[in-house]
Amino acid sequence: MTARTPRKDAVRNRAAVLAAADDLFARSESPAAITMADIAAAAGVGKATLFRGFGDRTGLIQALFAARLEPIRAAVEDGPPPLGPATPPHRRIPALLDAVLCFKLDNRHLALALEDTGDAGPYRAEHYERWHRVLRDTLDRIEGLTGSAFTAHALLAATRADLVEHLVIRQGMSREELRADLARYTAQVIGARAPRS
Repeated sequence: MTARTPRKDAVRNRAAVLAAADDLFARSESPAAITMADIAAAAGVGKATLFRGFGDRTGLIQALFAARLEPIRAAVEDGPPPLGPATPPHRRIPALLDAVLCFKLDNRHLALALEDTGDAGPYRAEHYERWHRVLRDTLDRIEGLTGSAFTAHALLAATRADLVEHLVIRQGMSREELRADLARYTAQVIGARAPRS
């Protein structure tokens, strides 16, 4: 049995909804206030179309976030060239976290909306589990470092969208200041330990 091909109008509606949601979240100072009704109106579709296509607001945000994440997936999982899985942890871990931080800086309002979805985020999101696994596995290669699962969570917490928003808006930090501070923090956490063979 072959999979059904979505109707052209369904594909068009999905694209319109994602584009409208993307625009609304990008322009909003309060992403949590954006409703399904707001998105439906901006996309020119009925609310039923949104619920059929995405299930609920969280599903819509996750779909939009996944589309935005795809370009950095390889950078996070494999490391930006030439920082692949064989790269020493003291180089790979800061590169991975920098890629995540830059993504959050470029998609702050959308990331805030996703992280504000209660039970569904951010820790249950598929991308978070992947980032955590890659970090944990890389941390496991550092001689003398214990508790890699917790350490991976703690390092990722430094890139949470609500923290990034606070530091940028309330503290006035620049992109380069944030990146430099994260690099320093990461170096302190992982230390100068040698990788396990």
